[in-house]
Amino acid sequence: MIYVFDNNSLSNILNHYYTERFPSFWEKYDKIVEAVNLLSVREVLNELTLKFDDDKIDRLAKMNDKFFTSPTPEELSFITQIYSVKHFQQNLDKKKILSGGFFADPFVIAKAWKEQGTVVTEEDKKHNAAKIPNICDHFGIHCINLEGFLTEMDWKF
Repeated sequence: MIYVFDNNSLSNILNHYYTERFPSFWEKYDKIVEAVNLLSVREVLNELTLKFDDDKIDRLAKMNDKFFTSPTPEELSFITQIYSVKHFQQNLDKKKILSGGFFADPFVIAKAWKEQGTVVTEEDKKHNAAKIPNICDHFGIHCINLEGFLTEMDWKF
């Protein structure tokens, strides 16, 4: 199974799983990243650079220099499918886009779709909302949060 992580889940890891305090977490994390079963997208990297220094971000990708992937033409095409659903157009954060900010949501979803993987995000599904879990549900993409990932991997510390 491939897990595609959103900015908020990676931020939780960086904020709470200190390398010196949780070495067993990072050993397991490194193994799954090295096996290319856990990854993210370039747009998430861009979002993370606004919150963390380079050393912390580099720690995420230590075992795989292709951890933050660029979108493929197939993924870009799928993003247009997402926004062809009128209801999901409200997911476009116009303030971010107009201010030159980064917007990773559709890229995370498209990567998971292409890899037939799972999105890992801290967003909650909300009735009639255009949140990541709602979009994933619409397209049949498995979506969990960080705790769900830890449970699926059976990681205990």
